[in-house]
Amino acid sequence: MLKAAFFFILKAFMLLVLPFIVLIRGAVYLHSNYEWHPQLAIVGGGVITLVVLLIYFSWFYGKLTGKLGSKESFKFRAFLAAALVIGYCAHGLFFLKGKNAKSTAVASEYTSLHPILRLSISTILFIDKDLILTDASRLPEDYRKMGLKKKAHSLHYKQKNGYAHAFDVRTKGHSELRNGLLKCYFRLMGLNTLRHGGTADHLHVSLLSHDRPGGI
Repeated sequence: MLKAAFFFILKAFMLLVLPFIVLIRGAVYLHSNYEWHPQLAIVGGGVITLVVLLIYFSWFYGKLTGKLGSKESFKFRAFLAAALVIGYCAHGLFFLKGKNAKSTAVASEYTSLHPILRLSISTILFIDKDLILTDASRLPEDYRKMGLKKKAHSLHYKQKNGYAHAFDVRTKGHSELRNGLLKCYFRLMGLNTLRHGGTADHLHVSLLSHDRPGGI
């Protein structure tokens, strides 16, 4: 009984998060393989997610009514799916709670991150509400101020598309299980991760930059 309940909850959870995994993974794929503009990559991932949600809604509608429904009901399901995708993206792209940033300066840098990175952050915040963004966009002189060597290929720098391609997340004060799962999540999203010290123990997360293919 307990085992069946566990798998039911797991299945329900996967069904709920799958559309948003598809959104981010789809956007990463379009960015990495076809060099789509940041906003277009998000739109592309959003369209795929819309289709997934539409299939979900139609399946549930069919289960409840025993039929596919009229043209009007299909349009309503499509409208609902589109509204969810647009609302989800709008929230993730422009909103970050102050408690999830190390400082007001870091919070103000949120919109300087590549849109795909912002969506990856907003998605994990639904599960890990204590996540702290410790760094986002940087300038070359910032490394000197922190007592570190200047990095020529840092993805914290804004790339030609106008966005930084890396951010840091605090790992200090959290269990290794949580930190390991967080690392797995970002990798699942198609992002690169690196655990290192620097000025403090943190997880460095980055998105491939076509300007600096070997950058981190």
